[in-house]
Amino acid sequence: MMLRYALKTVRARKAGFLGSFLALMCAAALITACGTLLETGLRGTVRTERYAAAPVVVSADQNVHRTTVKQKKGKTKVKHKAKPIAERAWLPDGIGRTLAGTPGVARVIPELTFLAEPSIPNGTGGRTTYGHAWESSALTPYRLVAGAAPAAVTDVVVDRHLADRARLEPGDRLTVQSTQAPRSYRVSGIAAPATAVRHQTSLFFSTAEARRLAARPGQVTAFGVIPDAGTDPGRLRHAVAEALRGTGAQVSSGEARGPVEFLDASAARTKLVSMGGAMGGTSLLVAVLVVVGTFALSVQQRHRELALLRAIAATSGQIRRLLGREALIVGAAAGTAGALVGLPLGDWLHGRFVALGAVPATLQQTVSVFPPLAALAATLFGAWAAARIASRRVARIRPAEALAEARTERTRPAWGRLLAGLLLLAGGAALVALLSILRTEPASTPVTFLAVVVLSASVALLGPLLIKAAALLLAGPLRLTGHGGRLATANLRGNAVRMASVVTPITLLIGMTCTVLFVQPTLGDAARAQASEGVRADWVVASRGPGVPSEAARQLRTRNAAVTEVVRTTVRVGLDKYAAQGVTPAGLARTWDPDVTAGSLHGLTERTVAVSELAADRLHLKPGSQLKLTLGDGMPATLTVAAVYTRGLGFGDLTFAHDLLARHVDNPLASSLLVSTDRTQAQLMTTLREFPGLEVLSPAAADSLQAQRHQANAEVNFLAMGLVLAFTAIAVVNTLAMSVSERVREFALLRLAGATRRQVLRMLRTEALSVLLLGTALGSAVSLAVLTSFSIGMTGRAAPAVTPLVYVTVVAGAGLLALVATALPGRVALRVRAVTVAAAKE
Repeated sequence: MMLRYALKTVRARKAGFLGSFLALMCAAALITACGTLLETGLRGTVRTERYAAAPVVVSADQNVHRTTVKQKKGKTKVKHKAKPIAERAWLPDGIGRTLAGTPGVARVIPELTFLAEPSIPNGTGGRTTYGHAWESSALTPYRLVAGAAPAAVTDVVVDRHLADRARLEPGDRLTVQSTQAPRSYRVSGIAAPATAVRHQTSLFFSTAEARRLAARPGQVTAFGVIPDAGTDPGRLRHAVAEALRGTGAQVSSGEARGPVEFLDASAARTKLVSMGGAMGGTSLLVAVLVVVGTFALSVQQRHRELALLRAIAATSGQIRRLLGREALIVGAAAGTAGALVGLPLGDWLHGRFVALGAVPATLQQTVSVFPPLAALAATLFGAWAAARIASRRVARIRPAEALAEARTERTRPAWGRLLAGLLLLAGGAALVALLSILRTEPASTPVTFLAVVVLSASVALLGPLLIKAAALLLAGPLRLTGHGGRLATANLRGNAVRMASVVTPITLLIGMTCTVLFVQPTLGDAARAQASEGVRADWVVASRGPGVPSEAARQLRTRNAAVTEVVRTTVRVGLDKYAAQGVTPAGLARTWDPDVTAGSLHGLTERTVAVSELAADRLHLKPGSQLKLTLGDGMPATLTVAAVYTRGLGFGDLTFAHDLLARHVDNPLASSLLVSTDRTQAQLMTTLREFPGLEVLSPAAADSLQAQRHQANAEVNFLAMGLVLAFTAIAVVNTLAMSVSERVREFALLRLAGATRRQVLRMLRTEALSVLLLGTALGSAVSLAVLTSFSIGMTGRAAPAVTPLVYVTVVAGAGLLALVATALPGRVALRVRAVTVAAAKE
């Protein structure tokens, strides 16, 4: 019976449920899109290309492991955790002899993978280029279609994609920038893969030249294992794993070979899981906050109808069940539609992340029924919970009071609502306080957005009191605007609950938008300020290619210049990740000043390390302390702390000697050279003329270039949160439109009392501007509190980077949304004749 009545109600009041439907549909679409990203991170496929002809691949372990044993209540609990390293881990080539003696193995092919970028005018078409030894071409396999295999150290075989793009023929010359100085090679042949290779370009060198360029004596990237005829790959994998037990090597077959080949795709899994989870969690919190407000407004619009049901003996339980079933019906329809919309939205979002470089194209998107089903379940639960929360007051009134209660809004605050609002306000304040002591970006970012949502939720609950307080403050100025201002003041006082449901999404929109837009600039500006203050060099040599070779630094040093080579990576201390850089110790004081507070950089060698104050505090270090860590390629090291410095945000938390770090990264080329000299820019360029792609910049110009790169990285974060902001903006329009459209009778009575259409519209605009002013003040206060605390924790200064023009644009955008969403429904409502509306309502 109740379900049938709920269906009839929804069918008869389609317009009244439209706002709730739109809010729930947007929420379901957002959750589905975030769910597809999360699932891609968990289950996304990475198909192999280079190892297509090798059923079994042996590689080094790409993770740092930690096992902890805890005793609790007489039980032993063992936990094992693993975190990926930043660079490629290599294998000792002696493992090849073990593999060759394993039963069922026909051939063992060693693989070398290293940096090798060809110098061609139109680039490689977005493909990453790697160098290999020609002997490993059988792993794909590649076969010669022109020319011959590389015989001399100056020979190179290029794949057909590169040959077609650069119009190369056997006998042509090709300059390649690899791990050493650029070198010109003769194209001895062109090779084509037997299987599809879409994400990389290969250059094949002679074995001797490949080993020189790889610069890893006695090590290989991986081994491809070819089985004997008739040997099952599964049995071969098991035999190889048994033979290598205890060596730490990993044995992969089938789809597991792809992550061994494309390490960036494996690392992107963790990033997508983190990003999808953060976006999905924030989206869910925002959706709950918005949907509860929308349902509260919808129930308020039906207050008279529901009060009549109470007056004709409907019980409180029946009212709650009716509203709950109505919500489930709307939620099922909205959740289904939103889930269908969310699938292409998730596909578009994944494509944008690939285009921005945040996710490699090798990690293929995975789509299943789980994200849409999860979104539908979340939508149904959210709709039901929102309806239950919104129906508490109307379901509890006594039948005798129902009709009187339906005519006026309750003047006394609901103590339960007030208490919940104060608790959320306290929780938000605690999160803001927590932000001021969090000093790492992965820890502070989720807390930042959670604090905005929690504080906005407190605004939603305390909204009626805030509206009444604002009405008192604005009463004087509004009277000066005439009759419309006085009517707006009366509405703000008499309909505080309705107005509060409008203030909440505006507060959330402005608070969340300002936080998203100014978090990264706050961090980036502080980092660039530290870097700018710490660079003493006269010039900075940068590269438009993969980096600056050491030979360029050597030639500059012969001209009596102090040159510091800088190479960057990340290392692990335990399982924690730290940004690290390697710098040339000789002449360092002339080019670089990290503001050392303890120890001295004169002691920086391959056996020592300098640490930032943040790292020193977290790891309890001081000069002379021993630091155990794992370098970028998984090599463990124990170093002595030589110095502690303050400018860790600008230069990284750990600083090593350049030669130590360069031996343990995939790209040993310097990211930049810091040069202190009395020579001019033109003279330096003349010295570096044999190195293509290098440019000499002033420190200020280099800083601007770095800012552009940071801006490109920030675009990923803007995109990630942009959907949440778009949903919030839709909620603002939706809520305002619902608030105005239910006031048809009120407008009719005003017109019958003598008000003109223009006066009613002026009243609406005044109300909208008043609500916008309050929402802007609250949203700005929330954002400022969060950003200031974030800045204190991350930079040590209470100075968030707020751009006035951007802030004004945000407020103007919110104001435009508010005015349009108020004016259009208001004009529609005023088209109906006042007498007709008043008679129909009585």
